[in-house]
Amino acid sequence: MSKAPYAPPKVWRHEAPNGGEFANINRPVAGPTHDKALPMGKHPLQLYSMATPNGVKVTILLEELLALGHTAADYDAWLIRIGEGDQFSSGFVAVNPNSKIPALLDRSENPPIRVFESGSILLYLAEKFGSFLPKDLAGRTETLNWLFWQMGAAPYLGGGFGHFYAYAPEKFEYPINRFTMEAKRQLDVLDRRLAESPYLAGDSYTIADIAVWAWYGQLALGNVYSAAEFLSVHEYTHVQRWAQEIAKRPAVVRGLRVNRTWGDDASQVPERHHAADLD
Repeated sequence: MSKAPYAPPKVWRHEAPNGGEFANINRPVAGPTHDKALPMGKHPLQLYSMATPNGVKVTILLEELLALGHTAADYDAWLIRIGEGDQFSSGFVAVNPNSKIPALLDRSENPPIRVFESGSILLYLAEKFGSFLPKDLAGRTETLNWLFWQMGAAPYLGGGFGHFYAYAPEKFEYPINRFTMEAKRQLDVLDRRLAESPYLAGDSYTIADIAVWAWYGQLALGNVYSAAEFLSVHEYTHVQRWAQEIAKRPAVVRGLRVNRTWGDDASQVPERHHAADLD
């Protein structure tokens, strides 16, 4: 027997989890669910995260800054297990009231500065250390164009395509087709831009490349949602060139391992407190 068509009620009520991989942590209200202080390490920069695409943006940038010789960019990276609800602790909510990873606390400032939203963290660190963000107005603006493009586009890829293609409890043709079309359109946007220049903002590797690569570069390399064949990512040749080049950067290789709890044991560094943790 086929299901009756869904008709939205006049007033929506949250009654029970609707299934899916993250149903146990989805809720319609904000705020903490339990009291727990965040751990603190010895470095001024304290990162609370997990190696999702949004999470690795920050660890990649921190490793890139260290590779350039910015010793003050050394950091402690603490694992936030989002599947277990760590992001709803009172300590984490104090750093990020939106309860999403990553979140950063900079204790080198008095009082300490909290930074949340991955794009904001990238911009904060790039400005603080004067790297990976052009100084000239045109270059800075083009970098921010693509950084904010990623922040606006990725919810269609993650919450849209990724959810319905990989995580939803049932497969539905309409949303999969809808978000697949948008994901491919976005890949085409990137491919056309990368046909014009080696990096998104021009000739220099910037925080825009880090932010976009974490999602779309990994997607093109088959590391996100196992959807490379479905999306025919090999067709986006300029994205492929860019994605493969960035994937070979030593700091990117290192950053991808931080706060990681899956894959082979050699790639997993659930917490990072010293450079030697990645050696």
